[in-house]
Amino acid sequence: MTQPQSKDPLHGVTLEMIVTKLSEHYGWLELGRIIEIRCFNFDPSVKSSLQFLRKTPWARKKVEELYIRTFMHP
Repeated sequence: MTQPQSKDPLHGVTLEMIVTKLSEHYGWLELGRIIEIRCFNFDPSVKSSLQFLRKTPWARKKVEELYIRTFMHP
């Protein structure tokens, strides 16, 4: 018998994977225009973004929603 699949579209996707893929897809400049948060606009890096997003639920939600819109909905 198989396990039921999670209904969470981000199941198995880490925050690091999300930030990395979005930054590769859009570039930091465009990502900072789409979601205006300091970690995307001033000296951006995956590491600094992860530190901020792990402490800031509203920003993390925006990033996760952008990831879903960009990569999970055709």
